[in-house]
Amino acid sequence: MSARFLVASLVVVALVAGCKNSPTKEELEAAKNTIDCERPGERIVIRFDEGEARLLMPDATRVILYRVPSSSGERYINGLMELRGKGLEFDLTREQQAVHLACKPYEIPKKE
Repeated sequence: MSARFLVASLVVVALVAGCKNSPTKEELEAAKNTIDCERPGERIVIRFDEGEARLLMPDATRVILYRVPSSSGERYINGLMELRGKGLEFDLTREQQAVHLACKPYEIPKKE
């Protein structure tokens, strides 16, 4: 194996590794429709997508809520849970108990 081939191979590997550190177009697009919410002691990530709100719960359970008409703001339900609000202000009702979620825009974690 020639030194020139070895150097060229290392450059290609470095370039590919460098590309993996930046978010993909799909990741950036998904982040635009995602919010990161806190409720006392727990974190819930919510992604809004074509009539749905997809929740990633603190125990890693995934929940899908479906958009229904609302006189004010947004409303998503699935029979067991309800999410209401607008912008970054939401209330999540589960088992007849509502909690206010403190939300912010989702930030893509830095890749190492």
